[in-house]
Amino acid sequence: MAGAKRPRAVSKLANVGRKRAASTLRQSRRSREDILNRIIEAATDEFNRFGYAATTATVARKAGVTEAQLFRYFGSKSNLFKETIFNPVNVHLQNFLTKHFPEGVDDRERTNLYTSELQQFLSEHSGAFTSLIFAETYRNGSDVGVSGIDSLQKYFELGSALVKRRTRRKTKIDPDLFVRLTFVTVLGCVMFKKWIFPPGIATNAETSRALVDFINLAIAGNTTERSG
Repeated sequence: MAGAKRPRAVSKLANVGRKRAASTLRQSRRSREDILNRIIEAATDEFNRFGYAATTATVARKAGVTEAQLFRYFGSKSNLFKETIFNPVNVHLQNFLTKHFPEGVDDRERTNLYTSELQQFLSEHSGAFTSLIFAETYRNGSDVGVSGIDSLQKYFELGSALVKRRTRRKTKIDPDLFVRLTFVTVLGCVMFKKWIFPPGIATNAETSRALVDFINLAIAGNTTERSG
């Protein structure tokens, strides 16, 4: 009888050991995830506030970790910036394109739709775009920059195709250039809204509507009759 009980006791101890090991592993994973989340949250806030001038020391302090931990997880400040600002912008813009370039919508209506929604999108992510624009590391000699955002290139391609369908004639300004000009127009109006549009000029709704009309007029005015 004693010999029969012993295996069960050993088995119980083994089960307890496995459960403790599994619990320790889960806690370790949670701790790692918690650290990563805190670093990303702190980095996002700092980069949005100060652009690429934000320091890893400040990020680490806000996240409650050491700089050594920060670099162990991300390797460099550039990687941290890419993970917290660059990649999310890419994902958000790709989602925007999927949602706001639906099939079966009239081209003029589609122009109105994406221009209006683009203003809202850029307003919601203006901090991230500001960080991207003023991140010198990404503007000067880096292989990762604003022009390297895949979804932004896709936006330009779709916008250019839309301009070509709208005009159906030879254009004064090449559609690929035209769509970039309209994008930066919307971006500038959103990012510098308080500076460009002081109180009394127009309400936010009026400014938004005027911007949509402005781009529609620009598309219409960009056409010219084909010669010959």
